[in-house]
Amino acid sequence: MIFVAADSDMALALLARDEMDPYLTIPLGAIAHGRSGDKGNHANVAVIAYTEAGFAWLRAHLTTDVVEAYFASLRPSRVVRYEAPNLLALNFVLYDVLAGGASESLRIDTQGKTLALALLQMPIARPDNYAAMLRPAKGEP
Repeated sequence: MIFVAADSDMALALLARDEMDPYLTIPLGAIAHGRSGDKGNHANVAVIAYTEAGFAWLRAHLTTDVVEAYFASLRPSRVVRYEAPNLLALNFVLYDVLAGGASESLRIDTQGKTLALALLQMPIARPDNYAAMLRPAKGEP
């Protein structure tokens, strides 16, 4: 199970943990939503926070090292992060993870459409200001 800690070094050290306390962790998808797709043999994964507080957490904790470690089984040759603060979003490009891309790959997900959903399932340590990161109720700003 994957754990995102206060810094990427700690997160990488905890990647081998087998058990997490379910009361102290939440899925990344509790504070953000996402979208992904292909760019040839590369995947593009966007993670979009619901709130400013959530975006601040993403900027501080969702590093290229954490994302690369989470997708290690796909063997990305590199991971690049781009920030889009006007959208409260981070965009990751995972290079060489699609086994040749849509026209060559024999994988089930040849276009990387499920990678955002996979990343949103990543357990993270529940932030202290978790309530400020939740998706606003319908009709709230």
